[in-house]
Amino acid sequence: MKVIRNVVIIALLALGLTVLPGGGNVAEAILVTLSIVFAVAIGGMLIRLWKSTGLQRDTFTDRQRWLVYGSIGAIALMIVGADEMLSSGPGTIAWVAILIASGWLIFNTWREAQSI
Repeated sequence: MKVIRNVVIIALLALGLTVLPGGGNVAEAILVTLSIVFAVAIGGMLIRLWKSTGLQRDTFTDRQRWLVYGSIGAIALMIVGADEMLSSGPGTIAWVAILIASGWLIFNTWREAQSI
């Protein structure tokens, strides 16, 4: 019974956002707010991860450091340029390939540093 009630509440809220005047603006504001909250949460998680892995980063060789930081930079560029890259087929393929390659480089470099 609770599930049906919750579904009805969500359906009424969605109906209100689509039918009432200004509903599109409210929906857009909600999505922007959720996006900002999500970005802040990811940033907080990355800061915590950065602080907790300081000793590991200090044990990396220069080559490993370059690989990890370059991969992080490539991921950041892909996030920033997602709108432009995802607007075409080849751009989407390149975007996914760069993200996968960067993630693999970070993981492989970390695994290599742990095995020493």
